[in-house]
Amino acid sequence: MGRPFTFINSAMSADGKISTKGRKQTRISGDVDFDRMDELRASSDAVMVGIGTVLADDPSLTVKSEERRAARKANGCEENPIRVVVDSHARTPIDADIFKKGEGIRVIAVSKSAPRERVKVLEEMAVVIVAGEDRVDLPELVLQLKAMGIDRLMVEGGAGLNFGMLSCGLVDEIYSFVGNLIIGGTTSPTLVDGMGFEQGEIMGLEFLSCDRMDDGVVLKWRVNAAQVFD
Repeated sequence: MGRPFTFINSAMSADGKISTKGRKQTRISGDVDFDRMDELRASSDAVMVGIGTVLADDPSLTVKSEERRAARKANGCEENPIRVVVDSHARTPIDADIFKKGEGIRVIAVSKSAPRERVKVLEEMAVVIVAGEDRVDLPELVLQLKAMGIDRLMVEGGAGLNFGMLSCGLVDEIYSFVGNLIIGGTTSPTLVDGMGFEQGEIMGLEFLSCDRMDDGVVLKWRVNAAQVFD
């Protein structure tokens, strides 16, 4: 494969929302699912989010378990996977938690339209990849990540990045925890937002498994890009 094996992992409410209408992070799953997510991070070469997630949630994207960090180091890896932010216009704050917490490589992916002065600041704190004209070209980006030695890529959203990756055919599997709550709201982000698919473009999924966890279920799907629903 010319790109990394890529999977989306997310938690959503029973009505498919991943945060509130104010785009505030909401606890949807419990400790068992958080541990599952931590294991996924620890087993990945890189974790990727969009700039919207960084601005709204300020995640560190680090491996939380001391044992898992130690195991990564014993295998010759950094404690944390490479942390990638898709940030077309170089808006990542210099005091973001991805810079302040945990050791490891940070990557900021920008477009050619990003302000040069902002790019220069970020270059002092991270590896900056330029891909695309006005927005980050995701297929080009994942090829550059593959060239860096990234073979397993975990995508943690948000909804716009999820759509971009799926619409470009760059996702292999989707793991979603579905929690026992309703968030509602026409403007609340769902698992996949963006422009959406037109009839004849709707993407098919192959069911892999369903496991009860905490007060919800974890659904696992394989993306079947060849299957399109008319």
